[in-house]
Amino acid sequence: MRETAGQGSAAASLVAVSPVPLVELVLDSLASGHSRRAYGRALGEFFAWYPSNASGEGFTRAVLGRYRSHLIERGLSAASVNLALAALRKLAAEAAAHGGLSPLAAAGIRGVPGARRSGVRTGNWLTLQQAQQLLAAPDPETTKGLRDRVLLGLLVGCGLRRGELAGLEFPDVAQREGRWAIVDLVGKHGRVRTVPMPSWAKTALDGWASAAGISSGAVLRRVSKSGRVGDGPITPQGVFEAVVGYARKAGLGRITPHDLRRTFAKLAHLGRAPLEQIQISLGHASIQTTERYLGLKQNLHDAPCDRLGLVGWEG
Repeated sequence: MRETAGQGSAAASLVAVSPVPLVELVLDSLASGHSRRAYGRALGEFFAWYPSNASGEGFTRAVLGRYRSHLIERGLSAASVNLALAALRKLAAEAAAHGGLSPLAAAGIRGVPGARRSGVRTGNWLTLQQAQQLLAAPDPETTKGLRDRVLLGLLVGCGLRRGELAGLEFPDVAQREGRWAIVDLVGKHGRVRTVPMPSWAKTALDGWASAAGISSGAVLRRVSKSGRVGDGPITPQGVFEAVVGYARKAGLGRITPHDLRRTFAKLAHLGRAPLEQIQISLGHASIQTTERYLGLKQNLHDAPCDRLGLVGWEG
């Protein structure tokens, strides 16, 4: 996402840096496309609020404090409020770096407290039966259905993020220690991990590749309504829409790709997979610390995906 003319002028009037495309600087500093979209949306909403509620006051701690109260009064979750504040703190940092905001003013904006969370958000996940229902939703008689079996299978069976799945290429799938895995996967914050793959997901991948006539480049491609396989990879948004659509088709309500990542962790844990091995497969931020403290090595012979209890399309 890039700033619109309206966003650019609003940002400039707030911090008096008309030559510098502040929103673009903020968005370009983010590695994740999902984060760029979320920050862009958050900044746009602030610029829409500002003219009627703080026009002429500038970009100050007091203004941001009022905006924080506005977001809370709207009934937004703590996570949504804190994301909006993070985007605006980033805007203040860029403005200060380019001379449009004093360091003192930027420090004041950074000091606006986030919204407090009450309790712990457990998230959403599927039961074993629901996961099997979802895996059965795509039609294996169609090209798109074969592709989407792989899409759902790798989300549930490997716990991938949607961006990781969209970027998956054939050379990334290789054998390690006698089993198939997604090797040297670069995840969040550049962390690299190897993710074991259940045999039923690999079977689905082979069926899709054969039907589509592809063996290199992106694993998951765009498929037209006529069933034609394109050269371009599916987008993370395409992954999101596919999951939401199949979940509704299966009568499961609104399920997102990240819910399937949680499902992978939940089913593996219920199947008695060691917690540290689940963390390694997911590539969570604390895994390096966990490995260093416990001296753990990834177990590819008894991997979390072997403990899900799913049979995929084999049984």
